[in-house]
Amino acid sequence: MAGGPVVGGQAGPADPLVPYLSADFPWYGLDEGWSGRRFLMQAGAGPRTEGDVDYGSLGHGEEPARQYEPRDVRKFAVVVTVARRDSRRSADNTGTLEATSASSAAWLAGSGLLAATWPGQLDRALRQDWLDQQSSLAWDLADDLAGPGWSPLSLPVNGLPQPFRYRESEYGWVLAGEAPGVLLGAYGRGVSAYGIGFSTVPDLAAYTRP
Repeated sequence: MAGGPVVGGQAGPADPLVPYLSADFPWYGLDEGWSGRRFLMQAGAGPRTEGDVDYGSLGHGEEPARQYEPRDVRKFAVVVTVARRDSRRSADNTGTLEATSASSAAWLAGSGLLAATWPGQLDRALRQDWLDQQSSLAWDLADDLAGPGWSPLSLPVNGLPQPFRYRESEYGWVLAGEAPGVLLGAYGRGVSAYGIGFSTVPDLAAYTRP
């Protein structure tokens, strides 16, 4: 996932739940309408921050491929929870960090989709160039959620309809919006965004079971 240093995963504590449980905001996943597999992905800190967990992802369905697969047809939906943060000083006290917004969630979701679905026909040597180019485009789109690149979509959050901004591409879909206490992003492929809903996660252990 693009962004700051990863707190979860191999670089973090042995227990993958630790960074999630240390967060000062609620985590969101797909609601009870989702009957498939759930799994942890990563929890991380924003750039130039220290200690605090600022965002994280929870996966649903099949885990996105981590490397090139010639016929990658995995189906998944990933929910990205982003803490609401006001402008604050960076960890090294050399600058000011911008407040998080729905655009932050859109950017993290968009870059997550790119990392999971890069075109298989690309030579490995060209992959980073492609990712850099597409990530720049994803940021431009995320920075203009009211623009023509996005469509409105209403989805339930804790049972109540909430407005989101939604876009599709050849790689999958991305959406972004707000939820009580946090900002929400999501991305997926092979799972219809129109049929999902979000809710707070009462027990993260559900995401650690095989």
